[in-house]
Amino acid sequence: MSDKKAIYDVQPLRTREEIEDMKQSLRRWCGERDYFLFVFGINTGLRVSDIVPLKVKDIRGKAYVNVLEGKTEKARRVLLREIQPEIEAYTRGMDDEDWVFPSRKGSGHITPTQAYRALVKAGEMIDRRDIGTHTMRKTFGYHHYKRNRDVAALQEIFNHSAPSITKRYIGIRQDELDESLNGFKL
Repeated sequence: MSDKKAIYDVQPLRTREEIEDMKQSLRRWCGERDYFLFVFGINTGLRVSDIVPLKVKDIRGKAYVNVLEGKTEKARRVLLREIQPEIEAYTRGMDDEDWVFPSRKGSGHITPTQAYRALVKAGEMIDRRDIGTHTMRKTFGYHHYKRNRDVAALQEIFNHSAPSITKRYIGIRQDELDESLNGFKL
């Protein structure tokens, strides 16, 4: 999945129904850890590589978490207030030093590859072949843009160099092109 084409073949989940279908599939076929990973990802817009190394103390009871993004090496403040009930429910019974996303093998956290496999499996169970780890980030971006119509803010959140990159990444550019052509006939 390292080449750019693979990243852009992955799509955001554009409707609440698609999001709920994915959540149910993750819960049923993968488990609570992978379900929560998805919930956390679609609500923060973080890359999976910045999510999996989190510890319980980083997110439980916090209004926000400061993350040094691995890819860009830039600091980012991520609000957690809205998903604090989900965080509290998921981390109940866990120690502060526990990994939020513990591996079932060994004492570490899951890898981005393990997260990818879970998301792809859950996607396949709902007949989606366009799901990957970037689906979480793209879903966050798509819905943030649809709600706020502020590509500049989203560009800053994602640390993209241009608004056109942000719009292409979240699939808005194609949606807007399709919309502009809807009903167009000469």
